[in-house]
Amino acid sequence: MIINTGQRTDIPAFYATWFANRLRAGFVCVRNPYDPQQVSRYRLDPSVVDVIGFCTKNPSPMFAHMKLLQPYGQYWYVTITPYGRDIEPHVPDKHGVLNDFNRLSDLVGVNAVGWRYDPIFISGRYTIDYHLRAFERMARTLEGHTHTVVISFIDLYPKVRRNFPEVRTVTPEQRLTLGKAIIEIASAHGMTVRPCAEGDELAAFGADCGGCMRVSDYERAIGKRLIVPKRKQARAECACYLACDIGAYNTCRHLCRYCYANAEPAVVMAQSRLHDPASPFLIGNYMNGDRVHDVPQQSWIDGQTSLFSEDRPL
Repeated sequence: MIINTGQRTDIPAFYATWFANRLRAGFVCVRNPYDPQQVSRYRLDPSVVDVIGFCTKNPSPMFAHMKLLQPYGQYWYVTITPYGRDIEPHVPDKHGVLNDFNRLSDLVGVNAVGWRYDPIFISGRYTIDYHLRAFERMARTLEGHTHTVVISFIDLYPKVRRNFPEVRTVTPEQRLTLGKAIIEIASAHGMTVRPCAEGDELAAFGADCGGCMRVSDYERAIGKRLIVPKRKQARAECACYLACDIGAYNTCRHLCRYCYANAEPAVVMAQSRLHDPASPFLIGNYMNGDRVHDVPQQSWIDGQTSLFSEDRPL
């Protein structure tokens, strides 16, 4: 099966020690965000967990724990954008994150790491020209360390409107201008652009519009075929295979103004204070009335045949 860590928060950046403790303990508990007393308990064991998916803006805190991850298949997305602290107040220096991306790629393999340059918005400071110059510099630095770059244009979810009221939707004309140019730059540096839930309007320019976290991506990362259960997608426009996320909303302390997973910063900080690195839960611990369900788990690997000639490095 596949365990995901990055739809609700950034575990590598802020909770790496907790996650390492969970790997040692061999299980993790997750509250249902819509029914908090409904608890799913997952085994963390490479005999049943084929791949762990990460999405982070700062992978470096996990480097100290990579030996614990070694028995598992891994797929990482690292988000690196051109925004300053006016937009991403607690994201580390981008030059350092670019270097960490390349180190991560060397550790897990080029097929197991992708770059996310999203969400894209346009403002008086972050113009189309600004984006294209920044994207080219980053793509040049990451060349040879990934084959994939995901882009998306900002969605004005209610939380985004509340925390970032001045942001505006990217117009269709701007999307096409930016998208076409980004595809050309990415191609020059050995990368394929994958728009995230943006339809197929950029396919004509060479984008892969089939989704950004597909089963085939996990398969390529681990070099084995997976037979996965069918599941309903969270969004009709999303073709990705995302399930079994062990994070929690309102816990990412990057406090990016465009974030869809956080409420107001005060809520995030209050939640974060409830974190215990020794707890089975990311936030808090067992409570009276919890209904704990041990999730049935099994490996989805189809035999043990390698799909690709290039082995994943140890």
